[in-house]
Amino acid sequence: MGLPALEFSDCYLDSPQFRDRLKSHELELDKTNKFIKELIKDGKALIQALKNLSTAKRKFAESLNEFKFQCIGDAETDDEICIAKSLQEFAGVLQNLEDERTRMIENANDVLIIPLERFRKEQISAAKEAKKKYDKETEKYCAVLEKHLSLSAKKKEAHLHEADSQVDHVRQHFYEVSLEYVFKVQEVQERKMFDFVEPLLAFLQGLFTYYHHGYELAKDFNHFKTDLTISIQNTRNRFESTRSEVECLMRKMKENPHEHKSISHGTMEGYLFVQEKRSFVSTWVKYYCTYHREPKRVTMVLFDQKSGGKVGEEESFTLKSCTRRKTDSIEKRFCFDVEGVDRSGVITMQALSEEDRRLWMEAMDGREPVYNLNRDSQSEGSIDEQGLYRIVGVNSRVQKLLGLAMDPKTCADVELDSTEWEIKTITSAIKFYLRYGTVKYYLRYGTVKYYLKRDNQEARITEIHSIVHWLPEKNRQMLDLLTKHLANVASHHQQNLMTVANLGVVFGPTLLRPQEETVAAIMDIKFQNIVVEILIENHERVSQSSSHRGCCVCVSLSPASPSPTSPRSPSWPMFSAPSSPQPASSTSSDSSPIRSVTTSAQHGIFGCTSYSQCQFWSFAELDYNMLFSLPLCSVPGRQARALYACKAEHHSELSFIAGTTFENVHSSREPGWLEGTLDGRTGLIPENYVEFV
Repeated sequence: MGLPALEFSDCYLDSPQFRDRLKSHELELDKTNKFIKELIKDGKALIQALKNLSTAKRKFAESLNEFKFQCIGDAETDDEICIAKSLQEFAGVLQNLEDERTRMIENANDVLIIPLERFRKEQISAAKEAKKKYDKETEKYCAVLEKHLSLSAKKKEAHLHEADSQVDHVRQHFYEVSLEYVFKVQEVQERKMFDFVEPLLAFLQGLFTYYHHGYELAKDFNHFKTDLTISIQNTRNRFESTRSEVECLMRKMKENPHEHKSISHGTMEGYLFVQEKRSFVSTWVKYYCTYHREPKRVTMVLFDQKSGGKVGEEESFTLKSCTRRKTDSIEKRFCFDVEGVDRSGVITMQALSEEDRRLWMEAMDGREPVYNLNRDSQSEGSIDEQGLYRIVGVNSRVQKLLGLAMDPKTCADVELDSTEWEIKTITSAIKFYLRYGTVKYYLRYGTVKYYLKRDNQEARITEIHSIVHWLPEKNRQMLDLLTKHLANVASHHQQNLMTVANLGVVFGPTLLRPQEETVAAIMDIKFQNIVVEILIENHERVSQSSSHRGCCVCVSLSPASPSPTSPRSPSWPMFSAPSSPQPASSTSSDSSPIRSVTTSAQHGIFGCTSYSQCQFWSFAELDYNMLFSLPLCSVPGRQARALYACKAEHHSELSFIAGTTFENVHSSREPGWLEGTLDGRTGLIPENYVEFV
């Protein structure tokens, strides 16, 4: 039920009904006034809360922006780079959002609080003042009227006429005040419909603008969010693989810590107790000592492991001699004496154990430490079967298959199509063979990571193509056959769930391995996986002929006769790919998943039918530390012609077009690069882009 209308004509009657209707309007104005006061109070509290929220979010964004990810290793994958910059992206979005919120808060006071306060003060307060005036005039009119009516009729006519005129004047003034008051009351009631609601609408519009800005930010952020989600998933998958490798290494180091001790050819370091003689007393002080074999320099640092900080300055001297102390010559065990060229006197040192003393003695004697490289297989395993190459076979069955396939007397009789061999058994045997049974060519990680650091994907593929074609022909054919098969497996990923990335995780540690098994090397498994992904995705390009094939490599690679008893040869023969690569149809044309896997296994790995047919490269004849780091054999002063165009990516490189002739071309220290002169400027040239003339 709405408020009754106030008629101006009722002001003259001033009836009780008029007064009741006026009273209802006055009560409504009081209620509106109280509501607006509370609304202003709540609005100010809301604005303050929004300011506090904005401050907290800005602080949160600043914390995100200040944090920097530190990845393990000296290089980062594309996924790690994306994740590392994600916090800065988050901070940027939050800061942008809070900038818009700040604008909304600044406008909120102007569009909400000030208009409401103005309406309450200018309109409702004016109505209250009009009411006070109306009540005062009512009281005055009533008093004058009562006094006038009490006059005696016997008064003089002039006096009565004057009294009547005074009453009429007061009555007229009362009616005018009454009309003005009624007008003001109804005006305020009508004004509140827009003067009160309009500020609220403006405030909500500011909120909507803020939320729409957030919606637009979310749309712009969606592309990065998708890339980040993929990067997080890839990193999680690599973490699972890396974690198992690290745990495996940790267990092996717990079982055989000495076999996995970090030993360098030219450096020996560790804790030693040094005897320090003072007046009538000798004490043993713990030092961290380092010995560099090439300059024969010994460095000692007084160090307290408990406090975790240096106690004294470094002390170094050049080694002159090292002599083992006899047991009966000193009360302490594991002691040896050291003499320095630039230090007088004999220094007596105590090792931590007999084995530790032996290592120190060997290092200071110029003898190289011998360490063991143990590698574990990482089996996972199936074309249409889910988890191909990821699901592991039963070890006893895998070893039985390997024993039959590797025995020259029985390898020709192995029937992989037989129901005796499960898919997971065959795939596990293939992985075991690739990891342990093949000839090992060590690619230095620095070279691989150097190329993988490049943002240009085309450059990565080109350099990996160049590296692959350094391999001996048999090994390269085996790699070509394997990558074709894995590409076929990846093409069925909708059924077997083995994407290129998953195959990279499985075969990365299998095909590429470091020379030393360390935590740092395991952290670099991600780069092995990326190399395998590139090999699979671009297997056709990688298998194409290289421009430097046929040139000699400065490493002797001659076939060797198998010798099961040789200390550098395996105890069973190692099989390689056939002389010419098998057609791709041998691994991909057959629709049967079992046929596809077993065919590639028969033709590619267990391809020999007799012992005399098994050819392999002798690992004993390779200096694997230098492999892939030596350039093509070239004679200084020779000319070379460019086969392809190349644009320099560094100031030390040369830019050229196809057909350019270079002078004074010779080898450089950079792996995969030659050095030559063009137009009087000397710089680096990709060796697979040129041929000698």
